[in-house]
Amino acid sequence: MCPGAPCGHRELLSPLHSTQRCCSHPHGGEQPGWPGVPYPLPMSYVSCALRAAAPRRLPAPWRSPRPFSSATGPTAKKSVPYQKTLKEEDSGSREPSRPPPPSAEVVVVGGGSLGCQTTYHLAKQGITNVVLLERDRLTSGTTWHTAGLLWQLRPSDVEVELLAHTRDVVSRDLPEETGLHTGWVENGGLFIASNKQRLDEYKRLMSLGKVYGVESYVLTPSQTKDLYPLMNIDDLYGTLYVPKDGTMDPAGTCSTLARAATARGATVIIENCPVTGIQVRTDDFGVKRVYAVETAHGTIQTPCVVNCAGVWARALGRLAGVHVPLVGMHHAYVVTERIEGIQNMPNVRDHDASVYLRLQGDALSVGGYESNPIFWEEVSEKFAFGLFDLDWDVFTQHIEGAVNRVPVLEKTGIKSTVCGPESFTADHKPLMGEAPEVRGFFLGCGFNSAGMMLGGGCGRELAHWIIHGRPEKDMYGYDIRRFHHSLTDNNRWIRERSHESYAKNYSVVFPHDEPLAGRNVRKDPLHEELLRQGCVFQERHGWERPGWFSPGGAAPVLDYDYYGAYGQEHHKDYTYNKLLRDEYTFDFPPHHDIIKNECLTCRNALALFDMSYFGKFYLVGPEATKAADWLFTADVSKAPGSTVYTCMLNKRGGVESDLTVSRISPGDPASPLAPAFEGDGYYLAIGGAVAQQNWSHITNVLQDMKLQCKLLDYSEELGMMSIQGPLSRVVLQEVLDTDLSNEAFPFSTHKLATVAGCRVRAMRLSFVGEMGWELHVPKADCVKVYRAVMQAGARHGIANAGYRAIDSLSIEKGYRHWHADLRPDDTPLESGLAFTCKLKSSIPFLGREAVEAQKAKGIFRRLVCFTTEEKVPMFGLEAVWRDGKVVGHIRRADFGFAIDKTIAYGYIRDPAGGPVSLDFVKNGSYELERMGVTYPARAHTKSPFDPDNKRVKGFY
Repeated sequence: MCPGAPCGHRELLSPLHSTQRCCSHPHGGEQPGWPGVPYPLPMSYVSCALRAAAPRRLPAPWRSPRPFSSATGPTAKKSVPYQKTLKEEDSGSREPSRPPPPSAEVVVVGGGSLGCQTTYHLAKQGITNVVLLERDRLTSGTTWHTAGLLWQLRPSDVEVELLAHTRDVVSRDLPEETGLHTGWVENGGLFIASNKQRLDEYKRLMSLGKVYGVESYVLTPSQTKDLYPLMNIDDLYGTLYVPKDGTMDPAGTCSTLARAATARGATVIIENCPVTGIQVRTDDFGVKRVYAVETAHGTIQTPCVVNCAGVWARALGRLAGVHVPLVGMHHAYVVTERIEGIQNMPNVRDHDASVYLRLQGDALSVGGYESNPIFWEEVSEKFAFGLFDLDWDVFTQHIEGAVNRVPVLEKTGIKSTVCGPESFTADHKPLMGEAPEVRGFFLGCGFNSAGMMLGGGCGRELAHWIIHGRPEKDMYGYDIRRFHHSLTDNNRWIRERSHESYAKNYSVVFPHDEPLAGRNVRKDPLHEELLRQGCVFQERHGWERPGWFSPGGAAPVLDYDYYGAYGQEHHKDYTYNKLLRDEYTFDFPPHHDIIKNECLTCRNALALFDMSYFGKFYLVGPEATKAADWLFTADVSKAPGSTVYTCMLNKRGGVESDLTVSRISPGDPASPLAPAFEGDGYYLAIGGAVAQQNWSHITNVLQDMKLQCKLLDYSEELGMMSIQGPLSRVVLQEVLDTDLSNEAFPFSTHKLATVAGCRVRAMRLSFVGEMGWELHVPKADCVKVYRAVMQAGARHGIANAGYRAIDSLSIEKGYRHWHADLRPDDTPLESGLAFTCKLKSSIPFLGREAVEAQKAKGIFRRLVCFTTEEKVPMFGLEAVWRDGKVVGHIRRADFGFAIDKTIAYGYIRDPAGGPVSLDFVKNGSYELERMGVTYPARAHTKSPFDPDNKRVKGFY
């Protein structure tokens, strides 16, 4: 029995006594388990692999659980399907390929796909003193064994652009620059749909692809059979065919990148040179900065290190005191013997079977994502070109899916197995950008087995990031700052979320899905109060925030059960999960009417929104106003009591944040409502999901300007309730000890007041387009204040409402959501936020020159509001047609219940290349393409709801 464990699993000793971990304990003891079948199997049939696993299906009381993780070391056998790997060029010497130089502008650590792409793009962008350090040979570790697939369509406009650049680099740029072939093969890609929802998802991708000129076709089962004669189409609903998808060769790509980079000048690539330390020094202002990289063969002084170390990135980060939230897992595929008739077939992704089939000459590589991946517990520093033994208990599910899709595989031999380490992250997205802990330490790791296909686009963005401080594209989805600092070293959260993201990688991406892993990490003071009232929570930034309120009662989020893997007991009758699954649709969700009631209660009476997860910062000190003038686009240096909606920009004029800034007076040192300070003070309220992004942006600016002021984080100390609606004044006047009339308490002002004996900061603001107030409350008083407001509002019809309602209400009013219809690659002029910029004043602010230059040149892209008469659900990615031509795509969409229409916001361009004026917007005829079907749409130059802003000012 496993010592101290309640699992009750017996220890079954195999003849080989392989060491495995007990299934029930992610961090638990060792337990002997059933050994793996010794592969590779020359000329062994795939069907034999299935039968080989079958005898292990022992009677339930004696069944040996598959281990949670494996400590088994790698074998030395090479079995990747490539004709050439850089391992063969290894001379056996452990001496560096050349001595390290004494200094460099940038040191890139890791010679895989990302390291080589970043080095190449740094050289291409003019950085002449770059050193790439590889502890073994280029591609060793993870890149050398990758499948190398490139699919052009993803459910993200940014990712489509990143993939397009990678494709251009390997298929066009590198051959032109070097005269060498990278190994690019353009055989096309085929996405399999076994049901309507899956095909609907593919049609969403197709619509987005039209915006970027990605050729794609939806095929019927019979058309699919014509294209791929060996495929079983009995259970097909349809497929998506992308003719110009393809595959890359890791050795060919990386060696060609290295040659192209060194050909540009002073770039140095040093193999067999492991990093042993990173020197970090604290400057006179207390800022930690990279100073040097220590290797086994010398020290390189540098202000910039780029961590492209893959699975080993976490260990490299520790050398600099940087948290790198990723885990290592075994990831595998098998290579078949020759298959007659498979030549020139497209690569296949059968998401519903969680399997892919990659063309490998006249054979196939078969792999996928399973629900019970093996964690690589102890990452070996010496691992280079090795592979793990394949665990057939884990892998058999992929064989079954592959045989179903291509039946000839049942009689096809397995030539080799490839099971190597890959790094995976909490949301299956890479980790990029400058680490919050140390200036000059950049991340380019955690690519979730997609480092080859994303490498070119991400390498270019990372190079721009290093040189200019920010990327060109909106890379927030990959930026390390998307994770709150409390999560990046939370091992339970990282492990659970990485597992779930891996296991669900091939699942349909539904609009309202939420994670089950890593929950209840950060809970606000009202969490239990709202849970009892049926709150269905969403997870953002580690916070549990209200999503909507179910009339069915409490739906608590339970501890993660790993979907029943690793011997964990799968939750039964899990109410929260059932509510999520009910919304697995691209139609209006079954809870649509509940969201409608929350929205209309707010519009017609009043609703209370718990927004306590918001970031709440104080900017204080002798030079706080100097900092505020430079940071914020609006003039916030007004008298205490004022509140201003503003943006923060980057140098290119892109919007890094939108937030409210309130001027405050010094207060009681013991009060989180108004801390004591010298000089000036500002209170910043920021969307909680982007709080770390805002903190890092402001901190970097303060550090770069060496200003005498502080940024203080009070997010955990304060709760925040927003009471909105026509009756908000009537109700709040009963509980607040201050006059709430328009004259005494106008819009965009704030005051300290008392509610039920508790001191609060009341702000007259709205995120939903109604008259209302926010109450910022010390956490110890939140429940008391909440109950007082709800009691006073009961006879007026007050209701709880969540963020699903906020999403609908805010888009109806035309308010922006950062990282949806407002991003770092959008400017205030393009997004309709020019009113936030103090351009009529002479006060300089970050990004002002770029905004003024754009204003003078003209706006060539503009955010437009669309509505459709037909009540059809939209969620973003829909193509925008104007006069028969694609001019953009939808960034954000929802249903507006007050106007009873679908509302969508997207940026449009003039296909002729001219500026996008308001007349251009007004004079076009528009359609929105949803899943291949177009719907007539009307363009609006003002919000379709309350365009004159009367309601927020109290005029009904």
